[in-house]
Amino acid sequence: MRVLFNGVTTLKPKTGIAHAAANLHAALASTFPRDTFWMYPGARAANVARRFFAPSNKAGGPSSKSPNPLKNLAKRAVGAVAKLGFAAHFQAAARAGKFDLYHEPNFVPFRTGLPLVVTVFDLSVLLYPQWHPPERVRAHESSFARGIELADHVIVGTEAVRAEAQQHLGLAPDRVTAMLCGVGPQFCPQAPNVVAALRAKHGLPARYTLYVGTIEPRKNIGTLLRAFCALPAKAREACPLVLAGGWGWKTETERALFDSEAKSLGAIHLGYVPDEDLPALYAGAEALLYPSFYEGFGMPPVEAMACGTAAVTSTADAVREVVGTNALTIDPNNLDGWRDALARIAGDREFLAYYRRRGAAHAATFTWEACARITHGVYCNVLGIQQEDVKLRRAA
Repeated sequence: MRVLFNGVTTLKPKTGIAHAAANLHAALASTFPRDTFWMYPGARAANVARRFFAPSNKAGGPSSKSPNPLKNLAKRAVGAVAKLGFAAHFQAAARAGKFDLYHEPNFVPFRTGLPLVVTVFDLSVLLYPQWHPPERVRAHESSFARGIELADHVIVGTEAVRAEAQQHLGLAPDRVTAMLCGVGPQFCPQAPNVVAALRAKHGLPARYTLYVGTIEPRKNIGTLLRAFCALPAKAREACPLVLAGGWGWKTETERALFDSEAKSLGAIHLGYVPDEDLPALYAGAEALLYPSFYEGFGMPPVEAMACGTAAVTSTADAVREVVGTNALTIDPNNLDGWRDALARIAGDREFLAYYRRRGAAHAATFTWEACARITHGVYCNVLGIQQEDVKLRRAA
């Protein structure tokens, strides 16, 4: 089996989707070595492309310069031309590679004429357009439905999204498969000296609660900030709130709240944190806080559990599915509930012991090898072959 795997998203500073694509590709290659999973655009071109995608603002915050309309117009024009060239190059690669199937891990595929599998991690742009920039919504409206129509099969991150895909996209049950993502081996309990070094590097206190992810409307960070600000001074000082992630789109209100009140009360905004720092950052936290209104999966709670840290999450459908009974769950709109949880965490170090004990074993069930096997089974189903037959054919 020869699979064309679009890896362009992995060339940019990695988001959850990019990490998932990279990890799934690596697991496919290691689990099924007799098959070929070629990641576009190839190693040599990828090294060149990464220089163009390198982040210029490590903190993840917006530029302080005023926007230049002419510069923005030129940037959009260049981007449009680049997209056309990218599409043409991708289609040429698909023709030249003699592939059996094309997997698009970032939901909007190209037309190649190959059997197609598309991964869709969430439907937030479709279901909650108010949480996304208008240009993203317009792009989604113009291309998302077409991509789904082209797909022979759709992979989603959870059963919650699978149900949404059937209800809102009209997908037949046998055309959409749920696949829980894996957790990388780097997410594991960390040695005390490693955690201490991480604290020193980022100027963190001995105890803190943690949020990891881009700050954007559906992440509900305003509730966390208000809950923290409502704590008694003793609780805030004992266990400050740490935000690890850049300011995303439409977070003016949250940023103003942080700058005007939360920061002076002890909250810390780290901005962008390198991937290699995340395991120790999780391990050093009293709890990982995840108050999202909506997620398609939600990796940080599981990654934190794998590092031995308890998770406190919202009751959003997909998040609750992922954490099960292994995290403390609170309604995302329950400000008092989040404040009370932060107060208990600050005052009682045993408050979350039950969830710390359960979390590591639960996180261990999320493996990329299992994801690879499910994905490979989807490939075989689309191509009309038995998975066992692939092994026999390759061995012959």
